[in-house]
Amino acid sequence: MTMTLLLRCVAPMQSWGTRSRFDERDTEHEPSKSGVIGLLCAALGRDRNTPLDDLAQLRMGVRVDREGRVAADYHTVQEIRPGQVEFDTLVSKRAYLADAAFLVGLEGSDAALLRQLHEALRRPVWPLFLGRKAFVPAEPIRLLDGLQAIPLEEALRTYPSIDPWPPRRSDAQRQVRFVVECRAGEPSADTRRDTPVSFALGARRFAARRVKTFFAPLPPRQEETHGDAPVSESAAV
Repeated sequence: MTMTLLLRCVAPMQSWGTRSRFDERDTEHEPSKSGVIGLLCAALGRDRNTPLDDLAQLRMGVRVDREGRVAADYHTVQEIRPGQVEFDTLVSKRAYLADAAFLVGLEGSDAALLRQLHEALRRPVWPLFLGRKAFVPAEPIRLLDGLQAIPLEEALRTYPSIDPWPPRRSDAQRQVRFVVECRAGEPSADTRRDTPVSFALGARRFAARRVKTFFAPLPPRQEETHGDAPVSESAAV
C-alpha cells in the first residue's frame, strides 16, 4: 500500500544548498532531498556512516505554500593555525530563504518505515534544523495527521495550507508551485543531483533524480473551513 508522510518546513530562515563549495554557500528555492533526508537522520539518531538506501528510495515532493525571499549573509572568520602568529581572515557569502513555507511529502510502500519516521519526528534524537544548525523551525515539523494512506501528489494537492501568514483576499484561490520527483518513465523538466548516497565525512556522494514542476490551487487553511473543529484524520493512518 502506498503511503505518504507529510512534513511542515516553516521558519524565518531556511537554506537548502546543493552546489555549495568552499566559501560560497547556495540555496535552492525549495527543500532538497539531501537536506530532508539529513533532517530525518537527525530525528532517528543515525550517524553519518549509516546506509541511506531505505530513505533515499522514498519519492519526494514539495508544495511551496509561500515562496521564500532569497537573501545572503556576509561572514568573516579568522583562520587560526597551530604556531601561526598572524591570522588569515576568510570571507564567505551564505544564501538563505527568508519567510518561506513548504509542505514536504515522502511516498513509499514500507508502512513500518514511514510510521517510524513519523514517530521519530515527535521525539527526535538530535535537534532538527532546516538546512543549517542556526535555522530552527518556527513550527513543529511533525504534523499530527501527517501520515496519509494516499499517493504523494494527492496528499500534496489536498492537505490544508500550512502558510502561517493570513492570506489576502486576492490570494484565496492562488496557484502555488509543486516540485515532485518523477516516477520511472515519466517525463521530467529538471534534474537534481541531491539524492544522498553517503553522508560519511570525506566520502559524501549524491545521485541524480528527475523532477517535474507544476502549479495548482492551494487548499485553504484548516481553520478557515472548519473553525475550531479538530483536524480531520479520515485519510490519516
